[in-house]
Amino acid sequence: MTGTLERPTLRNPYDGLASYGLFIDGVWVDARDGGTFHSVDPTTGRPWAEVARGRAVDVDVAVAAARRAFDGGWRRTGAAERAAVLRRLGDVLARPDVVERLAVHEMLDTGKVVREAVGLARAFSSWCYYYAGVAESHRGSTIPVPMRDTFTYSVPEPVGVVAAITPWNSPILLMLWKLCPALAAGNTVVIKPSEVAPVSTLEFATLLAEAGVPPGVVNVVPGGRDAGAALAAHPGVDKVAFTGSTATGRSVMHAAADNLTRVSLELGGKSPNIIFPDADIDLAVNGVVSGCFAAGGQMCTAGSRVLVHRSVHDEVLDRLTARAQAVRFGDPFDWESEMGALTWSRQYESVLGRIRTAVAEGARLVTGGDRPATAPTSTGFHVAPTVFADVRPTMEIATEEIFGPVAGLMPFDSEDDAIAMANDTPYGLAAAVWTTDLGRTRRMVDALEAGTVWVNCYRRVSAAAPFGGWKDSGLGSENGLEVMKEYTRSKVVWIDTNPDARDAFRLA
Repeated sequence: MTGTLERPTLRNPYDGLASYGLFIDGVWVDARDGGTFHSVDPTTGRPWAEVARGRAVDVDVAVAAARRAFDGGWRRTGAAERAAVLRRLGDVLARPDVVERLAVHEMLDTGKVVREAVGLARAFSSWCYYYAGVAESHRGSTIPVPMRDTFTYSVPEPVGVVAAITPWNSPILLMLWKLCPALAAGNTVVIKPSEVAPVSTLEFATLLAEAGVPPGVVNVVPGGRDAGAALAAHPGVDKVAFTGSTATGRSVMHAAADNLTRVSLELGGKSPNIIFPDADIDLAVNGVVSGCFAAGGQMCTAGSRVLVHRSVHDEVLDRLTARAQAVRFGDPFDWESEMGALTWSRQYESVLGRIRTAVAEGARLVTGGDRPATAPTSTGFHVAPTVFADVRPTMEIATEEIFGPVAGLMPFDSEDDAIAMANDTPYGLAAAVWTTDLGRTRRMVDALEAGTVWVNCYRRVSAAAPFGGWKDSGLGSENGLEVMKEYTRSKVVWIDTNPDARDAFRLA
């Protein structure tokens, strides 16, 4: 793979099936029962990799390896040493050859086009660098207590073995959201990537030794729901970090409950994009495109409920329709291609089914709704950017997460209307407000029930900024300093500095 830093020329390096095992205790092994499964290239609908299928017995082996690594030394590594490992991992991920390599594998696994895959891959290292700094600065505190001659302080300690169950839409990035703070805190990790798109995570695992990550500190067990369920319910796991659907998140929480295992959940969403008449309409429409059509709409934060003030509704609809119809499909390795395929066949059929239901319920299909005429193959899982008008808040398209490139426009007449419509959902992951009115911005931000609110932008994330959902969108936090609470437990220490005997029946 060669090319400039800005637009490298990437290609598919495989003539036949790539082959991957399980990564446990620093070595590659087959599944205990010898089982395998295929990863399918979404652009062609054909298998491109054969992957070992981990099951409960393999999960047992991986958790045991993580426990040995934790008890055997990783938990006692100094903050500077953990930071150095994360910095070396960041240096490896920042190399242009590694950026290109991981981008190609995400493209083949998920259907992303090169412009998106490379952009994501270039951001991976920033999570390692940020949490290297956190590892060295994260600390407890001294506590002023009323008892005389007593020194009291708290220290954060790692929880132990972390199970990271990750999704198929952005596998490496969302895995790093869990892995980096877990390692910074001194935990070991067992990753269970989605069986739909496991290969890029396995390719990432090939880099760990080069970065000096000790054997057993990071393990990867690809597999299906049975592997995920075994990991969530495993008595040797101290914390489960999950990203996926709300329904599966509930199952994970139930599985972890018997062991009282800590759980953090980043789940689904049905995010509103709220456009006021004073907004920059071109900017707002571009934000809807970014928030709903980028990555094929396969984002938990997808802004698929487009709430538009009635006075600018038709203008927004016309501009959004024109932009949707201009989206370029083509070879995913072509930098001119703007949108790729959905990641797997079941999601493809689900999205088309949701579109048919919307039409049956009376929504007006303005554009899209089927395979685009310019799709690069006839066998891939491509869906054209789809825009609906005349959407009512009770329609399935307005209440259920689509996870595809489908936007539904709904008019509103006032701020109060917009707030009521935006919050009329069991989800609370994200929202966006498009306005140039500072007072309105403040009122809307205060009123919206969402963990993230973007104003005049969409899809912006950073390792430094906490990310998490309200209501049915999840529990706990990812990113930022707050996430360290998810991966540490606090120990409070009391030291009596007065050698004189105390009255045993007094607390002070």
